[in-house]
Amino acid sequence: MVERSMWEWMVLLLQRFWPQFLKGTAMTVMLAIIGTAAGFAIGLIIGVIRTIPRRSGGKTGLSVRSVCLGIVNAILAVYTEVLRGTPMMVQAMLIYYGLTEFAHIDIAALPAGIIVITLNTGAYMAEIVRGGIGSIDYGQSEAAKAIGMNHWKTMIHVVLPQAIRHILPATGNEFVVNLKDSSVLNVITVTELFYQTKGLRNFYYRTYEPFLIAAAIYLLLTFVSSRLLRLLEKKLDGPTDFTLTEKSGALAGGRRRK
Repeated sequence: MVERSMWEWMVLLLQRFWPQFLKGTAMTVMLAIIGTAAGFAIGLIIGVIRTIPRRSGGKTGLSVRSVCLGIVNAILAVYTEVLRGTPMMVQAMLIYYGLTEFAHIDIAALPAGIIVITLNTGAYMAEIVRGGIGSIDYGQSEAAKAIGMNHWKTMIHVVLPQAIRHILPATGNEFVVNLKDSSVLNVITVTELFYQTKGLRNFYYRTYEPFLIAAAIYLLLTFVSSRLLRLLEKKLDGPTDFTLTEKSGALAGGRRRK
């Protein structure tokens, strides 16, 4: 048997099995993108619902609307606490294997993985969105309501455009976390990067080299994603310096003379 060094093993694995690494990487990125986007949408809806003010029903106490809103808020609070308080790996086992045993619902591994990441991300994003909405000056909401806007219009046109900018870094962080945490889905046979790497480890009985390659790929993915998200943040911030053009300066001067 030919003895190979660590680097020779890594070159061999990349030469022979680069399609498996590429397939696993593509699956990991796809899971992170879909899970983060869908989870963001869920978190946005939950965050807005949980900020709806509860109104009393006058002399009769709480109105029907207020009672229903309280029940919905309680359900959403349970959802966020349970999903944030349990490991994603356990959630994956419950959805993929548990639904089959308990409810006789047979679901494929990939859809189950997407559901797990989406629900988990949605729970975290709900609290992030709620915090982002709370960071906006309440006077802006009061001003919007003073001109006739209801809660939903106030959120869509006044509060959320500002809140989304505030929560963008946290949303980007959730995407980076999903790139890494998608590895737990190997327990339900989702063929992401960790699963593909584990297969090579079992084939060659070599642990260090294939997982060192996987670690380098994960690092590259998170590094590139973080830098792209920072560029997006800077783009949304706009220019840091504002140069007065001749036309705008002349207009400003004309206004001052008047």
